[in-house]
Amino acid sequence: MKCVLKGSTINVSGTYTLPNNLTVTQTFWTVNPSKNKIINLLAHPVYRGRVQVFKNQDGMIFLHLSYVTHEYEGMYCLRILTNEKDERFLGFPGIELKVTELRLEIPAEIIEGESPVLFCKTTCDLSGKTEFTWYKNGKRLSESIGSNQLLLQSVSSDDTGNYSCAVRDQKHLPSPAVSLSVRYPPKNISVSISPSAEIVEGDSVTLSCSSDSNPPALNFSWFKENQSSAVGSGQSFSISSFNSSHSGRYYCEAQNKHGSQRSESVSVSSNSFSFSHLKRVTSSEELNHRGSRHSKTLEAPEDAYMTLDPKSRCSEYDTLDNMKRSCENTDDPDDQDPTYYNIVQ
Repeated sequence: MKCVLKGSTINVSGTYTLPNNLTVTQTFWTVNPSKNKIINLLAHPVYRGRVQVFKNQDGMIFLHLSYVTHEYEGMYCLRILTNEKDERFLGFPGIELKVTELRLEIPAEIIEGESPVLFCKTTCDLSGKTEFTWYKNGKRLSESIGSNQLLLQSVSSDDTGNYSCAVRDQKHLPSPAVSLSVRYPPKNISVSISPSAEIVEGDSVTLSCSSDSNPPALNFSWFKENQSSAVGSGQSFSISSFNSSHSGRYYCEAQNKHGSQRSESVSVSSNSFSFSHLKRVTSSEELNHRGSRHSKTLEAPEDAYMTLDPKSRCSEYDTLDNMKRSCENTDDPDDQDPTYYNIVQ
């Protein structure tokens, strides 16, 4: 039996010896001959344009088949016709041809750290000493002579990819690529905070957890340092109205069927500002205080308030955007903006 790859080009050969009193009138190759049906392959519609027959100087008769398919499977025999009608010969049994394709087999599940073996298989044994070439994502990996196996040592996520194999001298006929996916627990866990700018009390704050895992992590838990139980679950954790009691260090834990891992802790806090220590004064009160700057003795405003210098009321000195005032002076004191005093008790 001869086993060949689908799409390959092959040669089969045969020879014969006849009595001296007979003269050969015709020789040809046929396939799957029967008593009532022996067809010359050169006239067979399936083989048209893909078959050649030639003879060398030693009398060997060759059959050359191109781009073989599964239709080519069968028993190939040499037929000899002579000058005697009743003296016809058939080389039977002839050469049985089997057509196969390469098929890559991998384990159903491969977990990080394991050492799986990949197999390049056929439905029949290829003739001769077969050498295989292995590919990952179309690039050659290695060669193993006389073996249809490839061992991957201690795999990691870097080994994920599309693998295929080919017979070394027929690299144009590789197996269909098979996707190899390495499974691993969550890693590279990180937490992001929204808004990313400064948090003010009353803001809505959302923490999001991301991880690299295969399969993707489905379970997420949120923890606050110095608290024994989880404070939330899900890939995102939200605080609708942030206040000082929410301040602290938070981290998330991601989990899939292969394990779990936690992120580094991130600090979440607000920049609070209390309006209870501010008093609004009128422009006339401010004008009186401005006049006092020319006296030798500086007296504090009533109720122990320290006035803000009008010259310092430019935007770069303001502590809150909604308290910005014009730096321009006007002749009419009543047209000037009110001044705010800060308690220094």
